[in-house]
Amino acid sequence: MKAASVSVVIPVYRSEKSIALVVEALARELPKIAGSWEVILVEDDGGDNSWAVIEQLSALHTFVRGYRLMRNYGQHNALLCGIRAARYEYVVTMDDDLQHPTERIGDLLDKLAGGYDVVYGTPLNERHSLLRNIASVSTKVVLQGAMGAHTARRVSSFRAFRASLRESFADFRGPLVNIDVLLTWGTTSFVAVPIEHRQRTIGKSTYTIGKLLIHAFNMITGFSTLPLRMASLLGLLMTAFGSVILAYLVLSQLYAFRFEVPGFTFIASLVSIFAGAQMFALGIIGEYLARMHLRIMDRPVYLVRQMTDEREDIKA
Repeated sequence: MKAASVSVVIPVYRSEKSIALVVEALARELPKIAGSWEVILVEDDGGDNSWAVIEQLSALHTFVRGYRLMRNYGQHNALLCGIRAARYEYVVTMDDDLQHPTERIGDLLDKLAGGYDVVYGTPLNERHSLLRNIASVSTKVVLQGAMGAHTARRVSSFRAFRASLRESFADFRGPLVNIDVLLTWGTTSFVAVPIEHRQRTIGKSTYTIGKLLIHAFNMITGFSTLPLRMASLLGLLMTAFGSVILAYLVLSQLYAFRFEVPGFTFIASLVSIFAGAQMFALGIIGEYLARMHLRIMDRPVYLVRQMTDEREDIKA
């Protein structure tokens, strides 16, 4: 059964050699699964020839629309730009590196037709190095705390959802963007479909382990109060530890346990422990204050430098 209408959103970053192949694959597949369709390519200022390729694709295919951002804002910011520009009932997001099989888009849409609001195409096997996979899993564990959804560990950039969910974050202007967290603002109906992701054959991934870890940290401090709770728990534990040490010292003197305080080393160790706990808690609070500061500045989530001419949608 064909979906009524589908918008495919692809963030493009240094993919001048692969994006045309992705669009060609979509041109073959979308007529089979949708009555109306479009492909939205958002170029995230990668500094290569990707935008020129997007302009050529837009001139060649009437269903291709291109957006060029003013600077490099990040993958999720570029996705948000494309999602807000989507005109159709269902939105599909995918990468620009040919790893996501276009022939499985229909499977994601079938799940939406079955009543779910968000469907993830979860990779059966991660096509990355061991360290990259560990960092990716760590990010998804963090995401589980931020989302509160059972499928958090199976999230993927290959996803499909109802365009109506955009209403829940239509006014979002925060400095940090995570599409998966924003989707939870509108629904709790998630499901994942196992899909074989292909090996990347063109170009190299720009997502390093460091970027993944920074993304995880930004996500947990930007969309959750868990670190503040951890800081409170740490303070409670340090207080309890100090109370136990104090009670032991007092009792040892009262009942002559022959316990002698080591002196400076012992005291310095306790001071270091408590000072470290305090600095950790202050650091967490500082991160949240920094996010509040960025939010007050009201910096734009993205700015569009240029876009291709919009055309009428194509129908099967």
